[in-house]
Amino acid sequence: MPAAKGLFRRAICQSMPGTYFTPRLATAITQAMTEPLGVPATIEDLVRVTPRALIDATAAVIARMLEFVDVWGPVALTPTPFSPVVDGEILPCAPWRGLADSAARDVELLVGHTRDEFRLYTSQPGHQPTASQIATAFDHLAPPHGQQCYRAAHPAADPTQLFEILTSDWLFRMPSLHLADAAHAGGGRVWIYELAWSFNSRQGASHCLDFLLVFGTLSPTEAAARPSPRGPRTTPRRPSDAHRLDNLRSRRHTGLGAHDPRSRTTRVYDTTTTDQPYPHRPSRRIWTTHRFDTLDLPT
Repeated sequence: MPAAKGLFRRAICQSMPGTYFTPRLATAITQAMTEPLGVPATIEDLVRVTPRALIDATAAVIARMLEFVDVWGPVALTPTPFSPVVDGEILPCAPWRGLADSAARDVELLVGHTRDEFRLYTSQPGHQPTASQIATAFDHLAPPHGQQCYRAAHPAADPTQLFEILTSDWLFRMPSLHLADAAHAGGGRVWIYELAWSFNSRQGASHCLDFLLVFGTLSPTEAAARPSPRGPRTTPRRPSDAHRLDNLRSRRHTGLGAHDPRSRTTRVYDTTTTDQPYPHRPSRRIWTTHRFDTLDLPT
């Protein structure tokens, strides 16, 4: 954002989403919510609608998201219809393009994601993807020949696991990695991380778990009460302390080397914190030629 120039020296981006909308796409989504309310999709008209009515209208659209996949494109396969709008003025372009063009080269960037991002959604009761949903996801989200590439990269994964890997990559993991590459290309200093620690075997290291560790709100008692892949003694203290300290300290004091697309050294928070090559190399190869940008209505 040009208006934010000079206001920030450092930034932390946790689970960068790959969804930024054109005004056309944002308008189409808003109209789907406002038409049942009988009002146009304008601020002047929406201020007269009660908050409860807006919430109910949003919930009704979210429940029907898959019906809009041919109209809205990939965003219809995400958990929410809301994203920032690239209007050409307040937000001139999508972040990947902006950072690659040196729009924020003076802002140090820490960016990362969790290991099992999309499991937050697939682990919820009643949210297991159907065969049709899995096929639709690979048709609309994956790069060319994506389904064959994912099957070759993960031969032991069942269809639900492949769906989870694909959606984690498309929505959070690859946008985060590509953002780091863009910041580096634009002359900025950037560091990357992954949260691999988990305390719940059903959810794994899912989306938003890093919030609990960064803010220290996950107690050892709560973690021990959940079914864990590491047994009943797993504790969040070590990954929480490491994650919080790295967020608070200057990058030059963490010991983690700055991001370089040749090595992609990644700080991985687990029971023990380690620095290693980027963990999802098969996914990185599958998405090498993809360019994240602003999402528009399908042509």
